[in-house]
Amino acid sequence: MGKPPNVYTFAGVAELAPSLRAYVLSAQNAAIERHGTFRVAVSGGSLPKTLAQALLAKSDGSSGDVVDFSKWEIFFADERCVPLDHEDSNYKLLKDELLDKIPKEEVGEPKVFPIDEQYLDDAQEMADQYEKALVSVFAARDSVKLPLFDLLLLGCGPDGHTCSLFPEHPLLRETDAWVLSISDSPKPPPKRITLSLPVVCHGAKIAFVATGGGKKDIMKKIFETEEGRALPCGLVNEGAGEKVSWFTDAPAVEGVSVPRRGSL
Repeated sequence: MGKPPNVYTFAGVAELAPSLRAYVLSAQNAAIERHGTFRVAVSGGSLPKTLAQALLAKSDGSSGDVVDFSKWEIFFADERCVPLDHEDSNYKLLKDELLDKIPKEEVGEPKVFPIDEQYLDDAQEMADQYEKALVSVFAARDSVKLPLFDLLLLGCGPDGHTCSLFPEHPLLRETDAWVLSISDSPKPPPKRITLSLPVVCHGAKIAFVATGGGKKDIMKKIFETEEGRALPCGLVNEGAGEKVSWFTDAPAVEGVSVPRRGSL
């Protein structure tokens, strides 16, 4: 591995949100300049709420602090095989917390890629269909080995899982597929689809948001132990190095030895 991930720590979520905004908008502006769109993959959990706090805040008026949702293409880093209006749906979570609250007249409307509900009973078919959606956006499957997201916004579970990639699960060994299905998730609901580890690590930028004292033990494991480096979050750290940034609050890293950065 080259340089380690960046770890930014703030007193609390209220202090974290403005820096997360600056980070996301820096990635947005670079992507739009590079190829005219901003392709983002988002997870569920507490992330959509923190993301909304960051992105729906009032602009400081500078040219770099403008959210241009009309150029965003939002994908799901993982999704549960449930209807889009189901309480377990990551799409519903993002819709309720962020998408429905976007002032579209001011900042535009993102293009969102939810799962296709007709495949709810067949997780593998749903994964295949979602991969086809990625192929249609990121170029033909035979011309690129992996899709290149401009930014992946991820969470970290108390067991060190991210997306729906769980510790010691065979899916962690998958090297070719872009989107995988899982039917035995240790967390309910059992049927899900998820981006593969190579796709996650291939992203131009990868951000984890981990807040609260409940994350302290797993953060200690990920950053201080060999065992932690083999957990999904640890594998992303190892595989993507300095492309990874962690946004944490003080309770999440209390007593944890991490390569701290005070500010962006």
